[in-house]
This record gives sequence, C-alpha cells and structure tokens, in this order.
Amino acid sequence: MTRKQIAVASILVIAVCVASAWIAYRSGRKQSAMLARAAGANASCIDFHDAGSRTGQTGCVSGQVLKVFASRSGNTFLDFCPDYRSCPFTSVIFSSDRGKFGDLSALSGRRLEIHGPITTYNGRAEIIVREPQQIRERED
Repeated sequence: MTRKQIAVASILVIAVCVASAWIAYRSGRKQSAMLARAAGANASCIDFHDAGSRTGQTGCVSGQVLKVFASRSGNTFLDFCPDYRSCPFTSVIFSSDRGKFGDLSALSGRRLEIHGPITTYNGRAEIIVREPQQIRERED
C-alpha cells in the first residue's frame, strides 16, 4: 500500500467511527427522552406486589428496597423481598449502565419509585433501570 492509500483508508476509518459515535449518541438521547416522558406519564405508582398485573405497560412500581445486590457480572439488583427468588418484582441495573449511577448501596432500606416499562423475566415482573431518573425516593 502506498502512503496515499493508507491516508485515505485512515480517513475512512475515522469518518466511520465518528458517524457511529454520533448515531449512538443520538439514539441514547432519544431513549433518555422516552424514559423521562414515561416516568412522568404515570404519576400513580403501584405496589411491587401488583406489578405482575401491569406487564407490557410503562408505569411506576413502588416499595422498600431491602437489599442491593451486585452480581459477579456487575449487574445490580434492587431486591424488594427478603428472598428474591420468591419476590413478584425485581429491578435490575445492567453493568453497562452502572457508571451513570452513584452509590447504589445507599438505596437499601429506602422506599423508592421505579419508573419504566414493566416486563417479565423468569416469570416475575421487572423494570430494567437504564437512567438515574427512573429511580425516585418516595416521600411518604
């Protein structure tokens, strides 16, 4: 390869990297805006025991966090029951989003509202928390 070909190839690689970073940034902003709208859309929260009846909907689930658990893979779980295996609801913060949050262990013992799409995982209701704005402390 000549120097000119190397320079052209380098410029193309840089252009592709910049374009992909811009696209990722824009899609992340859109997702954050959707989550913020979803969090404000449903002001009334349901108790975590009733979250299973709302799967497939975007909403708010409330309860007291009894334990904050970080798995070996770096995912963080907010546990609302003494035994997570028999709990009807869970909330997870994936390791890829963990850097957006501060000290999650400080949430243990607090009454929280978790906002977002309510899905089902392993037969239990779940909200995947991707942004800190999805978690609010209850004032009751």
